[in-house]
Amino acid sequence: MSIPKPLVQLNQLFIVITVLIALLAAKWLLLLPFLVGVVTLATKRNPVIMAGKTLLRKPASSYQMEDRAQQLFNQWIATICVGVAFISFLMGYTLVGYLFSIMVILAAGVALMGYCIGCTIRYRYMMWKYKRKKYPA
Repeated sequence: MSIPKPLVQLNQLFIVITVLIALLAAKWLLLLPFLVGVVTLATKRNPVIMAGKTLLRKPASSYQMEDRAQQLFNQWIATICVGVAFISFLMGYTLVGYLFSIMVILAAGVALMGYCIGCTIRYRYMMWKYKRKKYPA
């Protein structure tokens, strides 16, 4: 199953904006992308993407599609990083909180420009698994 690219980009924009606002205004706002990520990973349904479906002007199938499994993998990475950032801020590890928040902003921002860091990580992981299976030590 696939997801229309504009909806994937909406989710990426949501992550960039909410994390950026959290860094500039109130760190507790990191809970918003974190909770969306947790709901997405638990139900395999992203609330931002679900809400965004109403904004599509054409049938979903007419858009360039993105791989659903890849998007879930990327959501895992983003959710873990935002969670680490939030917990770091709570525990007073401000530098770590900023580091993980900025990593999320950069990854989602670069994805909006066309390069998916999560895709590269997943591809290399899948190749490593394949080689390990095909050529056992």
